[in-house]
Order: sequence, then structure tokens, then C-alpha cells
Amino acid sequence: MELEIFRRRLPAGDLWIFGYGSLMWAPGFRYAERHIARAFGFHRALCILSNRYRGTPERPGLVVGLCRGGSCYGMAYRVPAARIAPVLRGLWHREMLNRVYIPRMIAVRIGRRRLRALAFVADPTHRQYAGELDLHGRARLVAQGIGERGRCLDYVRRTLEHMTALGVRDPHLERVLAAAQALERGTTRERSLA
Repeated sequence: MELEIFRRRLPAGDLWIFGYGSLMWAPGFRYAERHIARAFGFHRALCILSNRYRGTPERPGLVVGLCRGGSCYGMAYRVPAARIAPVLRGLWHREMLNRVYIPRMIAVRIGRRRLRALAFVADPTHRQYAGELDLHGRARLVAQGIGERGRCLDYVRRTLEHMTALGVRDPHLERVLAAAQALERGTTRERSLA
């Protein structure tokens, strides 16, 4: 979806944005307030091949996307109405270059308060959508990925560290990180023996 079309469809007033990956710990925009929030109808999954920020086309990494079903915790940011235009421009440049995400207003809850927030949902029809991979397949992509914003391992680690700070666990992400770290240790050990 084009930015201007999306902006025209927004209701008047402030905009809430839901971060579930790097937007939790590096939003890259100014906001008026932020809160731990829970999204409904979507879950976090390592499902997007990254060939720019956390990998290359030859050696892609793997980053999170929101997929249908379940729920997930993240961070909700309130952007005042006067700041929406520049914030959306920055987010479109960051999240929508390859169109692997679909911008959607989704249901989130902050404490007992329910509201709608912008989230970038994984497009399962996109060529970068990894789909269902086993633990080893995900770990291999995480271990190998290095892109413009650094190592994929660091991305997954920082996402988990931020979730832990929020009091939230993601056992699947923890297993993938542990397996990727084991692969990296094995590769490093093989190089040192060669």
C-alpha cells in the first residue's frame, strides 16, 4: 500500500504504533508516550528473509513478522497528530521498501484499555516470506545473516532482551537463538581448526 493512501484512511487524531521486533528497542521516531501492549489476532514469528538490514541476497538473515492467529506482547507508541506525517515517512522508508509487510490497524490492549494501532503484518504471498521452517532452518538463517544494521544474531538477542525487560518470554525465539549460537560456535571452531 502507498503511504498517501494509508494516511488518508487514518482516523483523525493521534496515531498508536505497535512494535514487536526492533521497533520495541529502536523505534527511530519521537513519541509522546509508550506502553507495554498486547496485540490480538496475530503472533510474532521469525518468518521474513532479510536481504538488506540483517542479511544479503546471497546470505539472508531472518527477522520477525506478525502472522495471523494468537496474540503477542510488544510496545505501543502514541504519536501526536502533528507528528504523524514525518513519523510515517520514516517508517515507510524503514519497513516498506520491499513491501514484505502490509500496514494494518490492529487491535491492541494497554492494561484494560483497548485501541487500534498501526502494525506491519507479514505478507505470506511475498517472495521474502520464509513460511514454516524447522528449528534448524531458522537457526541457520539467523546464524549466517549479517546486513546493513548488523548481525541477525544480535537482532534476535536484543529483541529477546527487550522482551525479558518487559517481563515477557518467547520460548520459540529463545530456542532459535540458542540453536543459532550453537551453529556459530561450531563454525568458529571449524575455522580455528582449519
